[in-house]
Amino acid sequence: MKRADGKLLRNTDPMYRIVAHIMRERSDSMNSITLDIPLEPIDKYIRQKKKEGRSMSHMAVILAAFNRTLCDFPALNRFVVNKRVYARNEIAIGMVVLRAGATGAETMSKIYLQPEDTILDVEDRIQKYVADNRDTEGNNATDKIIKFLVGLPGLLRFAVWLLKWMDWHNLLPKAIINASPMHNTMVFTNLASIRTNHIYHHAYDFGTTSLVMAAGNTREVPRRTRDGEIVHEKCLPLGLVMDERIASGYYFAQAFRRMKEYFRNPALLEEPPERILEDPEL
Repeated sequence: MKRADGKLLRNTDPMYRIVAHIMRERSDSMNSITLDIPLEPIDKYIRQKKKEGRSMSHMAVILAAFNRTLCDFPALNRFVVNKRVYARNEIAIGMVVLRAGATGAETMSKIYLQPEDTILDVEDRIQKYVADNRDTEGNNATDKIIKFLVGLPGLLRFAVWLLKWMDWHNLLPKAIINASPMHNTMVFTNLASIRTNHIYHHAYDFGTTSLVMAAGNTREVPRRTRDGEIVHEKCLPLGLVMDERIASGYYFAQAFRRMKEYFRNPALLEEPPERILEDPEL
């Protein structure tokens, strides 16, 4: 079945084809894990970039590391709809942005990355994304579609049902997929920006989000050195929720190990990737 945002994988492991029938909803198949990311190498890198006259954020390091990991682990960009597994044809990250002002109003949209993006490209994209979406007078595509649905008197329930039905049968237009914050590679939320601990944010049954990442307040994590001494390391915790129907636990573990390598040395992300792998089942 053809979709505007992905290609059907016909040769996936039979186990995963069966699992998609057993666990039909994304909420049935959520696994969660915490990644404690040591902050020292990231902060050192950010300070160095500041000396060079280049602003850099923790968010850029996180998203650039994830984006680069996708180059070697493309199955992280899969999704399941109607018991079928698809390879997504874009990298879209859903993010919440606080509106300007003291009301605490939020908006949510998507930032699009390219596999060849460096960490500098990712920082530029983030800055533009935040500036475009923080304007209290502006309405992004997500805001507009929500206002349209809510403005349908007596028809909201039917309209939402219709959107779900169209998505289930691969009939959702690309324009609506682009506007939907629930059709993406990953949802990222930075709870540290509002001084809140990390959480395991639920994945959405509607849409195609297979990964949700929530960064929270920094914390000290005990670590044993090679000499047997216990030291406390300042870490940024990431709460990750993943749809286990898209890949094996071993695959996820290997991908997260690779991502941690980039956190240990963000400078590796300043050059384009040496290779960009396609989904092995394409």
